[in-house]
Amino acid sequence: MTADLGLPLAAPGQDGRHLYTCPLCEAMCGLEIHVDGGHVASIRGNRDDTWSHGHICPKGATLGAVHEDPDRVRRPLVKVDGQWQEVSWDAAFRRCTELLAPVIEKHGIGAVTCYTGNPLAHSFSLGRYTGVLLGMSGIPLSYSPGTVDQWPKNLSSHLMYGGWWSFPVPDIERTDLLVVMGANPAASQGSLLAAPDVMGIIDSIRKRGKVIVIDPVRTATAARADEWLPITPGTDAALLLAVAHTLFVENLVSLGRLAPHVDGLERMREVAADWPADRVAAVTGIDAERIRGLARELAGTERSVVYGRIGLCNQEFGSLASWLVDVVNILTGHFDTPGGAMFPLPAAWSVTVQPIPGLEDGAAEFGRFRTRVRGAKEVLGQVPVSCLAEEIATPGEGQIKALITVAGNPVLSTPAGHKLDEALPMLDAMIALDMWVNETTRHAEVILPAPSPLEQPHHDDLILNFAINSIANYSPPVFEAEDPDRPQEWEILIRLTGLCSGTPAEDVDVTAIDDGFFDYMAFTQGLDGAEVRKHYTHGGPERILDLTLRTGPFGDRYGENPEGLTLEKLKAQPNGINFGPMVPRIPEVLGTVDKKIRLAPQYLLDDLPRLAARLDRAPDELVLVSRRHLRSNNSWLHNVAPLMKGRDRCTLLMHTDDAVKRGVATGDRVCVSSAGGEIEVAVEVTDAIKPGVVSMPHGWGHGKPGTRMSVANQTPGANTNVLSPPTFIDEPSGNGALNGIPVTVVAAAT
Repeated sequence: MTADLGLPLAAPGQDGRHLYTCPLCEAMCGLEIHVDGGHVASIRGNRDDTWSHGHICPKGATLGAVHEDPDRVRRPLVKVDGQWQEVSWDAAFRRCTELLAPVIEKHGIGAVTCYTGNPLAHSFSLGRYTGVLLGMSGIPLSYSPGTVDQWPKNLSSHLMYGGWWSFPVPDIERTDLLVVMGANPAASQGSLLAAPDVMGIIDSIRKRGKVIVIDPVRTATAARADEWLPITPGTDAALLLAVAHTLFVENLVSLGRLAPHVDGLERMREVAADWPADRVAAVTGIDAERIRGLARELAGTERSVVYGRIGLCNQEFGSLASWLVDVVNILTGHFDTPGGAMFPLPAAWSVTVQPIPGLEDGAAEFGRFRTRVRGAKEVLGQVPVSCLAEEIATPGEGQIKALITVAGNPVLSTPAGHKLDEALPMLDAMIALDMWVNETTRHAEVILPAPSPLEQPHHDDLILNFAINSIANYSPPVFEAEDPDRPQEWEILIRLTGLCSGTPAEDVDVTAIDDGFFDYMAFTQGLDGAEVRKHYTHGGPERILDLTLRTGPFGDRYGENPEGLTLEKLKAQPNGINFGPMVPRIPEVLGTVDKKIRLAPQYLLDDLPRLAARLDRAPDELVLVSRRHLRSNNSWLHNVAPLMKGRDRCTLLMHTDDAVKRGVATGDRVCVSSAGGEIEVAVEVTDAIKPGVVSMPHGWGHGKPGTRMSVANQTPGANTNVLSPPTFIDEPSGNGALNGIPVTVVAAAT
């Protein structure tokens, strides 16, 4: 019941009022959804939600349109003579067996790989069961957007804290000085930072303190800040080293209570000594005295924090920049303390964050294997996703012959995706679990349809590890399944897992594998899975959620703490439970054997000569950076009509001075070329970007034959990833460098 409406909550599938947590991004906004006649009549923010308090963005308001999208795949599709045919689930699974079993029999499981997309992090089933496919199928190597997104942060966190998902996040609710680098929460709502209404919080910071944005583009976030410092793309690490230099030479370093838990302070002092502000000012484009002033502001403000995100990660020095954000926060005494960078305390733990076997204690033993074609090294179990196309297209021992995609569209979302588009028809087998026939899944032989977000329960999993409050919020589904015979996504993943292990998909014992996975998760908590399973009558993700809640920091641990949290208790709180803001967690959170922070990991120090060489490199004529938009979510919301209204968003931003030199004006078509390829796009002239820098949005390039994306195909846009050279990477992590790509721009001939 809510105070304003007094309306009861409707059961799944019934007309009336439903409460639901938006699954589209890290904001996790609580929604109030009204259903009338079996259709979504309205969606607004739930003002009683204990986390988001009524905040909502344009994307969350369109979940009804996603659910009712006529292009969404609702029945399994099998390709027969090049044409899609709807079939039963049993027939679809039989076809999966017919496709995949011969590949494994002839070439072995090493010829099979999978690509898992970003929606997994927000999916109730996929987020909890992808580990089954990746860990129990025998597939030796998988690919993901992680290596174009946040792998440098995974790497630096692993090396510094002994936890590859131990990400310090800015305590923005309590800080007085926020420095934002390479992030635009006005569009993303926060990334590796889960907070409700980030821009409202930023406005509050400005009332009591100051917000500085360091970015080559004057983003919507920068426009709301107190100061915008336009930086040359790819030089953030040099800037942060100069800040560290100032902190040391002016005796501004103060570790506070962290001092006994930090190893490598003197080594960091030695390293920073080579990076004075005067050395980096020219290449960063930021005045030396302003750099020194920034260091003084950070050290002199009682509660301050630096927040760096995707612009720092997916550049050629992403690992150094990601590491140095944390270094500066530590040196200024703004780490593991309110108002600084802190480690969240998730109410429910995630299997994703478990240590990687063989890499405990922050070990830097990478390159345990290398890719067959390029020789790219493994880092934290992953190789650059741009290797996938060449591993499919290049004949020889170890060639990839079969691919499973799960909620992903790598043709549009990975570097040189157009090369992958050319390679996918070479596969012997391709199976997709997805909601649409998109630019990638059009190449599959079988598409297993996923439910709409509103057809499944929701409780965030991995995202809780980035949240500024410890929250728990369960949402029952709004609608019942349209197809009563449809298995849940977790059951589909288990069947594909069994198929990879040698059992026909239609014959897989789903319950046995589910129980085995549950037993493993219970074992990680020191529990006997067989005994714990006696508490349940059903398996699946709700059983896992109950386990992770009950063994989490606020849980009842199956009766040991009778007042503790269980899923049953959480369901009785439809507006969620908020256990409060972040609390200091060092040394408990550290996975290093000595429970110390490794401030100066040698693996990262070894990359400093490459950064030093960058200082002497001649400037490029133009460099390309990526950008986000509030009404987009990578590629997959471009088929939602309400979000596609308004002017064309797929444009090339260019500074006025650069446009004048090239004789182009807003609306003109230009050819943009790089070492990776060439695209044609309309230019948008602006002064809200640093001269010498141009910007394109991510996730476009629709309109390909064979897709069923009627809305997206009306405004296809250009795929900026065509311009991303596959070998342009951050070398320590293997992450693709999507920012700082050298390009040329000329007026189009047509």
